[in-house]
Amino acid sequence: MNAMNLSRRHLLAGTAALPATAALPAFAQMAGPTAAGEDGKLLALFDAFFNEGVDESPEQATSLGLDKGARAALKGQLSDQSQAGQARRQARTADQLQRLRSVNRAALSEGRQLDFDVVEYDLSRAAASSARFRFGSARGNFQPYVISQQHGPFTRIPDFLDTQHRIGNAADADAYLSRLSAYGKTLDDNLAWANADAAKGVIAPDFALDLALAQLDAIRSTPAADTVLVTSIARKAKAAGLGDEWAARAAGLVEQTVYPAYDRYITGVKALRAKASSDAGVWKLPDGAAYYDAGVKSSTTTNLTPEEVHQLGLAQVADITAQLDTMLKGQGLTQGSVGARLVALSERPDQLFPNTDAGRADVIKLLNEQVADAMPRLQNLFITLPKAAVEVRRVPAFIQDGAANGYYQGPAPDGSRPGAFYINLKDTAEWPRFTLATLTYHEAVPGHHMQVAIAQESPDIPMLRRRGGYSAYSEGWGLYAEQVADELGVYAQDPLGRIGFLQSFLFRAARLVADTGLHHKRWSRDKATQYFVDTLGYAKSRSQREIERYCVNPGQALSYKIGHMQWAKLRDAVRAKQGAAFDARKFHEILRAGAMPLVLLEREVMRRA
Repeated sequence: MNAMNLSRRHLLAGTAALPATAALPAFAQMAGPTAAGEDGKLLALFDAFFNEGVDESPEQATSLGLDKGARAALKGQLSDQSQAGQARRQARTADQLQRLRSVNRAALSEGRQLDFDVVEYDLSRAAASSARFRFGSARGNFQPYVISQQHGPFTRIPDFLDTQHRIGNAADADAYLSRLSAYGKTLDDNLAWANADAAKGVIAPDFALDLALAQLDAIRSTPAADTVLVTSIARKAKAAGLGDEWAARAAGLVEQTVYPAYDRYITGVKALRAKASSDAGVWKLPDGAAYYDAGVKSSTTTNLTPEEVHQLGLAQVADITAQLDTMLKGQGLTQGSVGARLVALSERPDQLFPNTDAGRADVIKLLNEQVADAMPRLQNLFITLPKAAVEVRRVPAFIQDGAANGYYQGPAPDGSRPGAFYINLKDTAEWPRFTLATLTYHEAVPGHHMQVAIAQESPDIPMLRRRGGYSAYSEGWGLYAEQVADELGVYAQDPLGRIGFLQSFLFRAARLVADTGLHHKRWSRDKATQYFVDTLGYAKSRSQREIERYCVNPGQALSYKIGHMQWAKLRDAVRAKQGAAFDARKFHEILRAGAMPLVLLEREVMRRA
């Protein structure tokens, strides 16, 4: 899952530096490490980087609860989506790298050396990739297209305003309207960027743009007063006792400013669609093979090649399929391929929820019950437990067509918002009952919530690193958490649940094959979708949505299984080294050190062992 989703975006973006910790809230100033000498110089530099990132992204400032005091103006702004804004961010990356390298690493303490290496890893690779590939984004998980069914302001700004812009007084409501006024320019800037990339031969596949247009049309065809852009402020203003005027003002802005921008945007996307091909992989792009190779290395934080990943995936699929074959036979499912038998199991009436609002509510209820059931077990796995709570929510219906099947959103550092695990319930048939428990363990506990919240609350690392993310680290942890839950015996009386767990692992192994198939082997979308249907037993609709996600996020889907294999390998290595003294609770304290590339994770884990 795109489990850091917004929380997986690095806070290494921004331009206007402030004095160190000048606008940080009390929780940040009190909890961060302090030091003198070269350590102090590094931490002051990281504070500057952090502040630059917050100032560059008003949305991140709001998410972090930092859009107040000296930064109050940010609450009424949106991030710059223009090419000029992207150029400034790239220039700042290069500048930050130069400033970081002015620190004498050899004079740093051991912990601060790790901090240095993690940030230097990110900045150096981002600077090199951005200089080579002059389109989309070439940082972290590469995103070649600025407009697709998963990328563009229309996919995130309405959801952001609804779920994260808090309104407690008239000034907050005014700030919401200010952001709504700015939304039109954001759409225009994003379209201009997409057109500039299109001139270089970079356009999302036609089916991805069709999905984007469907989402855009769904919003545009809704009366202004009924859009989430208006109903959100109406609901929040009422809760704050502010009266009804805000909804009317928001509806006016949608009619006069936002909808004309949507019309321009839709016209522009249709023009891009007319030039697009159905080729699914990034091999078609300028320097496409090199782009994907770099993207694989960036998403996995390894030096694996696409071909190595493909072969690894085939081997993993074969191994897990054999395990599932035995489990399914134990349940009397003996006929047909493993995929066909999984289909039969997923279609059993006792495994299905009604595809109704009541059925969706039952799914959410079951998932929240699973979270509550897992909570008491955490003391057997962790010394450090997060203060932040976590809850399960439905992916908003207005973005479900293009959204991932599930993802995690980190809690607000100021405690104003819990962590949340979002599940896409467009069609409940995609979520048979036996598959849900392992999803809970991945997205919530002991998965992403533990990893993200523990790092966010850690006093051991600077703020810059508490919110940073590496997909292979975090998604690898999520899959490792599924394995840990199995080892705790949660499926001892639930063999169907364990089949769901193994199917989840098979899913991540199949991603290694499908993603490299699309972008390295030049598979079509249909071929990759059918591979998922045949291998996993997933419904075609779910399989296709997954494949469409990989088409516009090349390499990201590889991070899950590659990361899991590293986490599991490291735990086994520490256990082998420590023998009877091994304590998984102490091993998991590595989460307090924050997210890091897998190569650095291995070095740090073995140093501590």
